[in-house]
Amino acid sequence: MPRPTTKEELLTAMQKEHKALVEMLDSLPPEQLAMTSQTIEEWAIKDILAHVTAWEQMVLGWYAAGLRDEVPAMPADGFKWNQIPVLNQQIYEAHRLDPTDNVLAAFRASYQQILERIQAISDEEMFTPERYRWTRKNAMGTYFVSATSSHYHWARKEIWKCVKRDVALA
Repeated sequence: MPRPTTKEELLTAMQKEHKALVEMLDSLPPEQLAMTSQTIEEWAIKDILAHVTAWEQMVLGWYAAGLRDEVPAMPADGFKWNQIPVLNQQIYEAHRLDPTDNVLAAFRASYQQILERIQAISDEEMFTPERYRWTRKNAMGTYFVSATSSHYHWARKEIWKCVKRDVALA
């Protein structure tokens, strides 16, 4: 599927990918969602969902800062774009002990929040490059695509790896 360039395409892609992700999660036994990783280098399914939720919330924070005519620290305070692996590890560490039910509730709530935000943003606002100072030469939609449809697709691939790994360990 080509990268969305309109709000309608973004909504379609994100809803399609999110639905596929939720269907995958629903097909798994609850105990598999709650499994912890065997090593610190391997994330469990709930860790992947916490990661997706964290990135959705970061993008929503960037957008809110833009509305206040601020330029947020991106991708996060103390991090540069070339430090994404370190940031992702920090997100993992911050949430790895969170109960699965809490991670799932946050995942659902964050999706609803970002969906409603995108629905409220005009196509022009979403896909006009340099609309906000924080987006620099990019359109804001680039960041929303990355945090939603692209991340949901990535999450499904990672969860599939967890499923295969867990079966092999059983």
